[in-house]
Amino acid sequence: MKVFTHFSMMEYSNTYLIGPQEGGPAILIDPGHIDIDLIERIERNNFTVAHVLITHRHAAHHQGLGTLMKIYHPIVHAGSPTLFEVPVVAIEDNEQIVVGEIVIKALQVPGHTIDSFVFHIGNALFTGDVLYAGTIGSTTGVVERALLLKGIKRNILSLDERTVIFPGHGTISTIKIEKMFNHDLIEAMAIDDLQQLSHPSILT
Repeated sequence: MKVFTHFSMMEYSNTYLIGPQEGGPAILIDPGHIDIDLIERIERNNFTVAHVLITHRHAAHHQGLGTLMKIYHPIVHAGSPTLFEVPVVAIEDNEQIVVGEIVIKALQVPGHTIDSFVFHIGNALFTGDVLYAGTIGSTTGVVERALLLKGIKRNILSLDERTVIFPGHGTISTIKIEKMFNHDLIEAMAIDDLQQLSHPSILT
């Protein structure tokens, strides 16, 4: 499996291209901006974009869909089927999507937005705006922040510590590094009862 990062000036976001070593059906995660460099990389690797995964509804992570759909005809997967002008297949928590030999597990982690998903592929985790290197995603209030921390602890921190994190913005990291240095997660990891994370008093 090959993984390529494409940096977009659209709010400095990351788009990820994943495909088989020898070419074939490929996956594009969060097409915030489609330009000639990305198209050339797709073509040089003999990829055909068969599936698009959207981590959440913010424009920086899907604004390139219109251009992409004029070139390829992928199936678009997102947490809501009503956000975009293109047909979208709604995904559910713990759903598996299979593209050739690549198996994707979708994990719902709301808080930054209600429709936020992360995608687990092999030893890689594509986190959108749920988790970045050194911090967690922004939220609109303490209840949403508690919900986000609860989801991160349940669905992300339980994975193999060697799992590589590919965020929607910024540089890559690993789960082990985030457990060691991400101060936003220290309090969440110290709480044994996940239900306590649903109460905003832990954050005030």
